Amino acid sequence: MAAASVARLGAEPRHTQPVTTCYNDRMRAVSYDTIGGPLTVVEVESPACPDEGAVVEVRATGVCRSDWHAWRGHDPVRLPHIPGHEFAGVVAAVGPRVAGFAVGDRVTAPFVNGCGSCDYCHSGQAQVCPAQTQPGFTGAGSFADLVVVGAADTNLVRLPDSLGFVTAAALGCRFATAYHALTAQAAVLPGEWVVVFGCGGVGLSAVMIARCLGARVVAVDPSAAALERAGDLGAGLLVDAEDPVPTILAATAGGAHVSMDALGSAPSALAAVRCLRRRGRHLQVGLMLGSDSRAPLPWDLVVARELRVLGSHGMAAADYPPMLDLITAGGLQPERLIGRIIGFEQLGEALRAMDRPTATPGIVVADLARR
Repeated sequence: MAAASVARLGAEPRHTQPVTTCYNDRMRAVSYDTIGGPLTVVEVESPACPDEGAVVEVRATGVCRSDWHAWRGHDPVRLPHIPGHEFAGVVAAVGPRVAGFAVGDRVTAPFVNGCGSCDYCHSGQAQVCPAQTQPGFTGAGSFADLVVVGAADTNLVRLPDSLGFVTAAALGCRFATAYHALTAQAAVLPGEWVVVFGCGGVGLSAVMIARCLGARVVAVDPSAAALERAGDLGAGLLVDAEDPVPTILAATAGGAHVSMDALGSAPSALAAVRCLRRRGRHLQVGLMLGSDSRAPLPWDLVVARELRVLGSHGMAAADYPPMLDLITAGGLQPERLIGRIIGFEQLGEALRAMDRPTATPGIVVADLARR
């Protein structure tokens, strides 16, 4: 066993003496050592705890398409690699420079971890920190018993007691990104029309959140099952047309106030901008990879109609409390977005399954206590 000493400075002490915790010096993980190669359950060395960071015992982890992109080589990672960036669990160790968290705290974290010391982090905008780290991309992720969170005071989020780990693990990437996009970036108002292109995890999250904000929602997706789920979550108009723009313009009396491309492709981004009314706001949330990263937009419409094009890259831990308040009050119910709960041993297969269309829309979460 490897012991990790914990000291907490600069805050009211929550313990009368220093806390020591122990965890095994070896842990389970799902890893791959070639792009697109086998995803194997292995035993690896447990991570050390950084002075300003924490080690979290993972109780649940989401399986996200971003993990799939890295496995398929669309987003470079250092091999061998442990994926996973949506997680919830219990603090197993904290470093001596951590003031706000202690062993045993129930926590989650955004997928973007700020450095904790730059101007962006100090102003609460850690999601755009220039020195950011991302568990599951820049380092080992949460497809493991333990995961490291750097700059813990900046990046950890304490969970309400009423929020279970499986539900909390669904928040860190897709749900929080959609929430930040609609509230902070687009500032959606009651009664506005919001069009969501792509009804995967982030798109379905956006449908739920937009309805909670009082918006009228249009969902666009070629999948009948995805559209049915979007309708269940509050989308009032479901569109699967090859060119959805004329239908949307007619139904919204001139265009949506807000459009979101949750898919991340040149055609979906173009259609999302074209369906906006004058002075509308476009949210680009889906990752634009490969040739799509330089996809053209109808800049003539952007200028003539005074459209706004906005990106959204996760959400800082500092912005979690209002979202968690809505969840605990019942206004948001992220557990409804979970399509399937699996065990640790099924993580590799769940990631491989993203090679093909799924018949079960929604977020896949692994409960690490489940066999």
